[in-house]
Amino acid sequence: MSRAPEFIALSDAAVRAVSGAGSRHAALIEDAFGVLMETPGGGVSLSGDAKSRGQAKKAVQAIARRADQGLEINEADIRVAIGEARTGAGGGGAGGTLPVGRRGQVAPKTRTQAKYLEALSDCELVFGLGPAGTGKTFLAVAHGAGMLLRGAVDRLIVSRPAVEAGERLGFLPGDMNEKVDPYMAPVWEALTDILGAEQLRRRREKGEIEVAPIAFLRGRTLSHAFVIVDEAQNASRAQMKMVLTRLGEGSRMAVTGDPTQIDLPNPGDSGLAHAVGLLEGVKGIGVVRFASEDVVRHPLVERIVRAYDADAAKRGRTV
Repeated sequence: MSRAPEFIALSDAAVRAVSGAGSRHAALIEDAFGVLMETPGGGVSLSGDAKSRGQAKKAVQAIARRADQGLEINEADIRVAIGEARTGAGGGGAGGTLPVGRRGQVAPKTRTQAKYLEALSDCELVFGLGPAGTGKTFLAVAHGAGMLLRGAVDRLIVSRPAVEAGERLGFLPGDMNEKVDPYMAPVWEALTDILGAEQLRRRREKGEIEVAPIAFLRGRTLSHAFVIVDEAQNASRAQMKMVLTRLGEGSRMAVTGDPTQIDLPNPGDSGLAHAVGLLEGVKGIGVVRFASEDVVRHPLVERIVRAYDADAAKRGRTV
């Protein structure tokens, strides 16, 4: 079996992305596949056995495609490309309906993320289930922001249950926005990244972007809106039924949550798993489940998720 180096021609941007600052990305690829990677100019050279070179080549080409689309490449992207090259899974493309954020075009990084975005495009109601760091909320926000920017909806509404570490909104100082905003920090960070602080401020002032606890949606009909229900594992069954039936003409909804992170006094009252059990398979409803391999945060997060999953399996719990 030949061990002759294989040269892959790449653009300058792709070479920089594959190498990374201080050759950090190249080191990750070399360690993952047991190859030697060099950048002689105009591309990269891979040395190693044929199988290792083939897998490394797939990872390099996946990273290069993203770099050539103008996307920012970080270590999380490298780890995703390595994982998909090993398993033969294919990631998603740039996703033409997604907006360009401050760090470039928003795009799925894993096969499940791509499946999730397809569901958001195809279905009126989508449940995104899985652990932290898998992009459930960020991609829902990006999709909703894209619809708002294109004029496909008139409003983007984000909501979540006011159940966090035993705190109650009524004891917090300030008006409703000031009470709710700390709970919505991940959503606001995503919106700021996608829209920029100034455009986000203007659209909030015009009422095009709204935040509200789930309880404040009662009695409303949400028409021509994209609605995100975040941390939905902390919604009761009654709240879940109420919010799902708020959908009005021209509206869509994304419901995101981690069924293993329930903060309700009685976890059995969580409406997320109950709703998915009732509605999965109903026309117009999509269900996408993320797993630990979809985590795109610090590599330690994936290992932490796997450890907790193993403990849950050992105790006979299903999630």
